[in-house]
Amino acid sequence: MIKIGTALFEACEELERERGISKEVLIASLCDAMVAAYKKHMHVKEAANIEAILDEQTGEIGVFSTKVVVKTVEDPDLQISLEEAQEIDDEVEVDDEVKIEVTPDQFGRIAAQSAKQVITQRIRDAERNNILNEFLEKKGTLTTGIIQRVENRNVIVNIGKTDAIMPQREQIPREYYKPGNRIRVFVLNVKETNRLPQVIVSHAHAEIVRELFELEVPEIEDGIVEIKSISREAGFRTKIAVWSNDPEVDSVGACIGPRGSRIQTIVGELKNEKIDIVRWSPDPVEYIVNAISPARVVSVDIMTDDEETKDALVVVPDDQLSLAIGREGQNVRLAHRLTGWKIDIKSVSQMEDEEASRVSNYDYADEEIEERAVDSDEIQEEIEEEMNQQAYDEEDIVAEEAEEETSEEE
Repeated sequence: MIKIGTALFEACEELERERGISKEVLIASLCDAMVAAYKKHMHVKEAANIEAILDEQTGEIGVFSTKVVVKTVEDPDLQISLEEAQEIDDEVEVDDEVKIEVTPDQFGRIAAQSAKQVITQRIRDAERNNILNEFLEKKGTLTTGIIQRVENRNVIVNIGKTDAIMPQREQIPREYYKPGNRIRVFVLNVKETNRLPQVIVSHAHAEIVRELFELEVPEIEDGIVEIKSISREAGFRTKIAVWSNDPEVDSVGACIGPRGSRIQTIVGELKNEKIDIVRWSPDPVEYIVNAISPARVVSVDIMTDDEETKDALVVVPDDQLSLAIGREGQNVRLAHRLTGWKIDIKSVSQMEDEEASRVSNYDYADEEIEERAVDSDEIQEEIEEEMNQQAYDEEDIVAEEAEEETSEEE
């Protein structure tokens, strides 16, 4: 047996506190390292009956070989005679198993080198598995981290036991990410790698808005108010559709809070990003009207209610057209994502012009039909005149032929 002492157990307990790796994993790693060192020292590849045993009371560790007690030994590596076994334990019988210490002499230095490599690898594996399991549970949730640095347009954020990557596509446009600042991010994905797991986080995901509302609005957390849909263009504007399961609770008012305290907190967390709170409705017309807000709506025509192609025509006053569409089409684009309907917005003047154009086209079509009818009558008259002329010509020819025949007879 090799004397280790209590320092090993103290180191195991410290690692368990700092990295969350259990003492049992470390002790099992040390025993596996001793077995690996024994195989290397004895130049054997297979040794299924070899194991290392650590005595926590004495602080000693040794390598043992398990052999079966037999009357006649055929394989010395796996079997031991009854006489030899009884020298170790008087009570053993045939077919029993005994453990024989086979720790080589001068084994300390070799064991230490091998143990260092195995234990280091086992610690890394255990740490990777702990981080992987932890962040797999956090996937799809909000967490807080500290910005470490910016590398190749990617922001590195420390979120506890590991550093997460925030790709450029998951960053808020024109946002300055200063190292050392705290940031609230959404755990988007966790990828297993040969080293530490790669955690992908987002600062622009729409679910961040959902998490913030759930934190700030108790009615949402209690299930009284339900978030039906969210559409977001990070850094600019967000629309969120809410619905109250209690008729006495106003879903929009609950999200705004007393004197706007709740929504102000969320807007501050999102760096003054504009948020439109929309009242959800099972009626698509009412839902679309709410989604187009703050613009006023004159009418909504459902062009088709097909599940795959939902089209709606929204008519707004002339002075509300630009507000309904939004800068670069942002308002109508967010309303489309929020409701799932393809929305075509037109002003009252545009609709009147289209109606006048359609009436004009109808009048032109009627005139053209009348002209075609007149032309048809004239053509018919010409055909009849031509046919009559042909008939007169044929009668003249017949008369002339008759006169010629009469002259010849005379």
